[in-house]
Amino acid sequence: MNGRVSFVMLVIAVLAFACTRSRTPESLAARSAHHKKGTAVASSLDVRVNDGVHFALRVVNEGDKKVELNFPSGMTHDIAVLDEHGKQVWRWSDGRLFTAAYQNKVLRSDDTLSYSESWRSPAPGRYIAIARLVSQNFPMEQRVEFAIP
Repeated sequence: MNGRVSFVMLVIAVLAFACTRSRTPESLAARSAHHKKGTAVASSLDVRVNDGVHFALRVVNEGDKKVELNFPSGMTHDIAVLDEHGKQVWRWSDGRLFTAAYQNKVLRSDDTLSYSESWRSPAPGRYIAIARLVSQNFPMEQRVEFAIP
């Protein structure tokens, strides 16, 4: 008799739990969208040719939680330019010194990190810009083709 009462109580508890959790298509879609967001870091690279070449690397936290980007040194990003044969013709970090100190940058939801750099004396031709975020936990790379007339 005691086992039967326990079983009935267990069935009632399971049914009560199942009834409190909405399973409509709308609630499932909302739950799925929330799961997709979580910690989502995205990047973009804009290249503008005007009196040299201007690069704008943007990193945004599209998630609903704050994100901590970890960098092993003072170098947070880099931009390289390859010619149409794949040969590197320019790199932003060449000749620069960076601290050896480990650093973190916190991005709250919808925060953006922006890095702008310029290549002053490009020769005419077709190129590929490669921008990298050198974060240890969220490394990213963006590529953009462009031409100098």
